[in-house]
Parts: sequence; C-alpha cells; structure tokens
Amino acid sequence: MSYKICFCIFLLGVMSFKISAQENPAVNKQKVTLSGTVANQSNNETLIGVTIRIPEAKISIATNSYGFYSVTLPKGNYTVLISYIGFDNVEEKISVFENTKHDFTMKESSKALDGVVIKSNSNNKINISKPEMSVNKLSIATIKKMPAMMGEVDVLKSILQLPGVSNAQEGASGFNVRGGSVDGNLVLLDEAVVYNTSHLFGFFSVFNADVIKDLKLYKGGIPANFGGRVSSVLDIYQKDGDNKAFQVNGGLGVLSSRLLVEGPIVKEKSSFVVAGRGSYAHLLLKLANEPNSAYFYDLNAKLNYKLNENNNLYASGYFGKDNFNMNNVFINTYGNKLFNLRWNHIFSSKIFSNASAIYSDYNYGLKLKMVGIDWVSDIKNYNFKYDVKHYASDKITLNYGVNSIYHQFNPGTIRPFDENSTLTPDQIAKKNAFENAIYISAEQKLTDKLSVNYGLRYSKFQRLGQQTVNIYANDQAVAFNPTLQIYEEAKPVGTRNYASGEKITSFGNFEPRLAIAYTLNTNQSVKASYNRMSQYVHLISNTASVSPLDIWAPSDQFLKPEILDQVALGYFRNFKNDDYSLEVEGFYKTIKNKVDFIDGAELIAHKSIEQVLLNGQARSYGLELMFKKNVGKLNGWIAYTLSKAEQRTPGRTAEEPGINDGEW
Repeated sequence: MSYKICFCIFLLGVMSFKISAQENPAVNKQKVTLSGTVANQSNNETLIGVTIRIPEAKISIATNSYGFYSVTLPKGNYTVLISYIGFDNVEEKISVFENTKHDFTMKESSKALDGVVIKSNSNNKINISKPEMSVNKLSIATIKKMPAMMGEVDVLKSILQLPGVSNAQEGASGFNVRGGSVDGNLVLLDEAVVYNTSHLFGFFSVFNADVIKDLKLYKGGIPANFGGRVSSVLDIYQKDGDNKAFQVNGGLGVLSSRLLVEGPIVKEKSSFVVAGRGSYAHLLLKLANEPNSAYFYDLNAKLNYKLNENNNLYASGYFGKDNFNMNNVFINTYGNKLFNLRWNHIFSSKIFSNASAIYSDYNYGLKLKMVGIDWVSDIKNYNFKYDVKHYASDKITLNYGVNSIYHQFNPGTIRPFDENSTLTPDQIAKKNAFENAIYISAEQKLTDKLSVNYGLRYSKFQRLGQQTVNIYANDQAVAFNPTLQIYEEAKPVGTRNYASGEKITSFGNFEPRLAIAYTLNTNQSVKASYNRMSQYVHLISNTASVSPLDIWAPSDQFLKPEILDQVALGYFRNFKNDDYSLEVEGFYKTIKNKVDFIDGAELIAHKSIEQVLLNGQARSYGLELMFKKNVGKLNGWIAYTLSKAEQRTPGRTAEEPGINDGEW
C-alpha cells in the first residue's frame, strides 16, 4: 500500500471521528468546553500532568506536555479540584454556561513533599480508570530526594529503581528495559533524540537535574505518537524559566559543579533558562603531574515567548562533550548536540497543536597512538513533527500527527594520529535515510467502567544514495563455511552505484496500539495493552566496554528493521485513601531481526559492516511488582522484577546450525 493511500486513510479516520463527535447536535448544544492552562504561581511555569477533577461530572483529566487542559461539560456550576505533587491542592467554584477559558495557578507546598513524592500512575482517579499502563512518572522533587553520588543527583540512576529497569552494565549510564537493549530506548530531551546518555563512562548522566521539569518512562502500551525504537520511551522536558523574577542556583560537588540562571526577558511574557555543568578532576590530575585526564561539560538553554493567548514559541538546546585521555596514547571523545524550535497553537478550546523542527547530533572519536589512527564517526538527524490533540467530546480525545526524519550516518573518517603516522587517510562510505511516520489514536470512555486507548501508526523507511553497494551471491553478505562450521564474511560478486537521493531499499510497517482499563471499583482495576513497534536505526556493538565505541547503522537489504510485539496485563489497587498503592504487571514480548554477529567480528572502521551481521530473534517475559507509600515524611516504594530475556540466531537454511545451534 502506498504512502499516499495511507495518508488518505489517516484523513478519513480523522473525519470519521469528527462526524461521530457531532452526530447528535441536540445533545452537543447542551454542552460547553472549559479549557486553559495550569501554572506555578511563583514563576508561571506550566505544569505537566496536573490532575483536574470535577466531581459533579465524574470527570478526571490531566494537563498535557504544555500544561494545557480541555474538558467538555453540560452547562452548569461545578467544583474544580486540582492536585499536583509538591503543590497545595486547589479547589475553585466555577460557572460554565458557554465555552470558557480559565487558567489556574498553584502554589508550591511549604510542607516539603508531605504528599505524593512519586507519581507513577499513583493518583487513583487517573490510575484506576485511565487506559494507560507500564508507565512511570518521576517528579524532579523525588529525584532530588534520592541519594546523591559525589554531590550530583543523577536523573537516570533514579529510574533504575523502577521495576523492569536495569543497568546496562556496571559503571555505565545506559539502561535496559524489560530485557531490551540500550539502543532500543528512545530517549528524548525536549523532543530531540539523545543517542548517548552518559558522562565519564557512566559516572554521570547527561541530564542536569536542575533544569529538568518532567520525566516519564514508557515500558509498554506506548502511545502511537512515539516510534522508532522497540524497548521504551524516556520522555524528558526542560524547564521554561521563571518569567517573573531572576533566579540563580548552583552547587559544588566532589568531581563537578553546576550553575543555573533563569529569569524574564519580557516580564510575564517571555523567559529564559541557562544551566551549565563541568567537571574538574583533570585539573587535580595536572596538579599531581598525572598525564591522564578525564572531564566533561554540558550546557542547557531554553527561551520561550508568548505571542498571544493562543500562540507560544520555544527554542531549546543542549550541548555536551566528554574527553578521556590516557597519556596521549588512548584518547576518546564523544558528545551530543541538540536543538529544537517549537510552536504551540491553540486552534480552539478543543484543539491544541505543536509543530517542532529538531536537530540531533551525536559524534564520537577514538585516537590510538599504537596503531597511528584518528577515527571519528557521527550520526545526525533533521526532524520535523506536527502533533494535534483534539478533545472531540466528553468521551473521546484524539491524537494525530506526522513525523519526518532525515538521517545522516558517518560510519568513520580515518586520519593519521600525528605526523609520524604512516596511516593513509580514508573515509568509510556515508549513508543517508529518510524515515516518515503518520499516526492517529483515540482515548475513549465506553462505559463508566470501561475505557480504551486505540491507535495506528504507519512508518516508512527509505535508504538513499549516494552510495556504492556490494552485491553478494544469493544476496547473502555472510557466508557459511560447511567445512569449518563457522560463519565468514562473504566476498562481493559485484557492486551497484546509486545516485544522490536515489532509493536503495525501503520498508513500511503498520504499528497498532491498544490499551484497555476495566474499573472493578473506585480503588482497583485491571488493564491490558498491546503494541507493535519498528526500529530502523541500530547500535552495532559487540563489546562490553563502557566507552561508547559503537556504530549506528540504518536498516538496509541485509540489516533488517527490528519488529517488536508486546502484550501486558496488570492489576492496580490503592489502599487507605490512596496513602498506599500496588501495581502488578506481567508482560511478554518478542523481537524479530535482532542484530547478532559472526565470531570474531571486527566493527571499527569496517567498510562493509553487513559482512559480519546476522538477523536473529529475541524474547523476554516477566512479572513486575511495585508497592508505594505515597504520603508522610517517610515515603517511597519497593519494587521487584522477575524476568527472563533470551536471544537466538537460527540457521538460514536446514544445513546451517545458526549461532549456538539456533538455541535460545
């Protein structure tokens, strides 16, 4: 099915939902819409995920990623109850007899977190009835309460305390979710992809806790607006900045220090925030005449401008760099660069949109004096996305949008280490790809007890020239040696040249999403979810080293896209007026085309990486439990995970044994 046909299906779906929302005009005339934003009273920072309850209408909703809310109600007088972690509850009487815009503000609590300190589906009015599971939300207040390491609060270390999440390896800042690999995690900072999440090989994460506003981890039941990875989504937003008064904050640590400055540009209309961190262990090493050094620095910045009541502009960025030097014999550098320009537009009290232009860059380099090589590689993304949230009626909320990403891969630029090196400069062929996606989803309340969230995402991935591609016998880049019973690099039988922009190969995948919540009573519910996801960009690494000497590669005719199918079933319960809560989830997931390697595969500076790669399979299943105490001076959670993850690579024919005889 062509991309144009899929786009037509998408438009028809949107139109059908609009028609369904308007099919009873007599009823609709009796209903009006209450909408607006919820913000911090002290600095006008919009608040994400605020719980808004209207008891008379038996409605409970949450603000979106920009603090916006919208609810459709029968005409009348209502009590609005608003709650959010770390803030005093708000109760306000309001009359709604026509479409009304009303902004709320909340005051930070003076009780030092004498309330819920982690919100992970923990508000019973949202948790019990909302068709959402396998999701954890951490407040920055909670993260800052956790034990610090060498004076630094680590954002990523905090999520390792959640069920289903484990450290990639000792000393590394990467993480695994439900048996998945590190590259299966879609990590976003203000919607921009972060490819490497660690400083100093895992001692610190790249996320400065001082500038983080909201953090949400999706382990399953992932909404249709996310795609491109098969394990999880870590969605992080930065602060907007205080638009009422200037603030300066900072801190000194054993190995690093940090400073944050925020304030208004135009009071109550525009603001900024700038935060920086840097390590200084290398300075101490210099004082000790130590030739080795290791340091990092990063910078976060964000500007926002309120054009009018319906339009807001945001510009945010991140720049980070690491350098590790062992006596000028081994030098490793790596870093992320991110930029995002966003435009929020409110079409009406029921339709909220966001358009984003995003740039992501991850570069990494290695210098080895012993072999005289200076090797540099990087991956760049140019991304445009447009998302719409449509509060169609009091029972249906729609989300739909498009996303286009242009990928540029530089597998390796090879240069001499210094003037004494005899190495000949070389450039491994650069690769380009275009990834497009379109999606639509709906959250619908079918009955007082049953709610569903269903959606469909269609993704299209195209490898593009300019490139010279090897041709192999039987289209197999890896050959099996029956005498030695091993896999070897196949010899090309020819090549084919592709012009700039010419399509080399393409893949298209439909990715359905479904989540169901059935409320047993006001305190407990059962939920189930299913999602399929596709991953077209792969981290090629067969080393246990904590240094990021890895290669990102696009899918092609030899390296197939990974396809995930995951199901989950859960039971949720709250106790004693929500003072305590329990979450129990079981999951099972499979991945097709999991990357594997032949024995002795050499990845660095390999000009034909497909010659050492095989497509395998993976599966994982397990049980997760989380018991939380939500209030009081002593609060927190206990988490337990029992799971198993397996991978196998069967033979491609009956004569081939595969890796490990194709066993799990």
